[in-house]
Amino acid sequence: MDPKIGAFLEGHFKDNNSRVLALAGDASSRKYYRVIRDQDSWVLMFWEPFDKDKYPFLSVLNHFAKNGVHVPQVVHYSEADGLVLLEDLGDLTLERKFWENQNQEMALRYYRMAIDELVKIHFHSTRDRSPCTAFDIEFDTEKLLWEMKYGFDNLILGVCQFEMSPAAKDQMIELFRGLCDIISSEPKFIAHRDYHSRNLMIKLDTMRVIDFQDARMGAMQYDLVSLLRDSYVNMSDSMAQALLEDYLIKGKEFLPKSFSREHFDYIYELQTIQRCFKACGSFASFYNQRKDTRYLKYLSHTLRRVLKSVTEFPQYKAFADVLIDSGSLERKYEVL
Repeated sequence: MDPKIGAFLEGHFKDNNSRVLALAGDASSRKYYRVIRDQDSWVLMFWEPFDKDKYPFLSVLNHFAKNGVHVPQVVHYSEADGLVLLEDLGDLTLERKFWENQNQEMALRYYRMAIDELVKIHFHSTRDRSPCTAFDIEFDTEKLLWEMKYGFDNLILGVCQFEMSPAAKDQMIELFRGLCDIISSEPKFIAHRDYHSRNLMIKLDTMRVIDFQDARMGAMQYDLVSLLRDSYVNMSDSMAQALLEDYLIKGKEFLPKSFSREHFDYIYELQTIQRCFKACGSFASFYNQRKDTRYLKYLSHTLRRVLKSVTEFPQYKAFADVLIDSGSLERKYEVL
């Protein structure tokens, strides 16, 4: 354990009676620990030094909390050491709640709670224009395109080793750019950016939101796709549709006056292509960069979701052809 941690905890609790247990990491470079004292526990986040007034984690946390979003409470922090001591939310994720029942609709009540939090993030937090780092960055064309290229480079060219001519690669990037232009032109709200079942915790029957430090302005469909077409669960289309209706009902008063359900659904499918393909790129990159095989099992399911949406748009047939011709859909990723 880094000596900074011991000194930080001793300075806060005024003794050295804390037990510190490393928590299993996910895809993040941040390190997490559970701090235990008698019957109480906290979570310690250890990353890099920060300025509290410009630190996205604290900026977004405080902004969300002010607007009713259930986020963990901050107990103590050290800017110089990059340490933040947080309320312990336990280990029950929405993903675990989804899989613990044979009938996935048993988790519907918890997903409706997740929709409640998303309404507060998208609409209440966006309406409050007090300073927050989420307002300073956005999902513009270049950021959305970067994410799609990440999927292309890491999965299609990387893991699948698919050979393409420079002209064919350029054609694919231009196709991606046109898709991203459309999404980027949508009205923007604060987007969590990673709103899936592993970043939603259930504590005392309340939904709590974590991993929000990358929040930025974007189309409302970005987070909806992250939640309802989540790679980590296999949600039925009927359940996803019910939750989409729930979101639109709860957010009705905040929707743009020009809102059209047909257009909303159109952007939702485009966002599915963009967001899910970006997820594929992330899963592939973990393998490419550090031979981490834990996420490969999510690739096939997510790619089928991408292809299903792509085939609804004849203008993107070239992308569908690449997904098929590269062998990405048939590849046995678990045995790489």
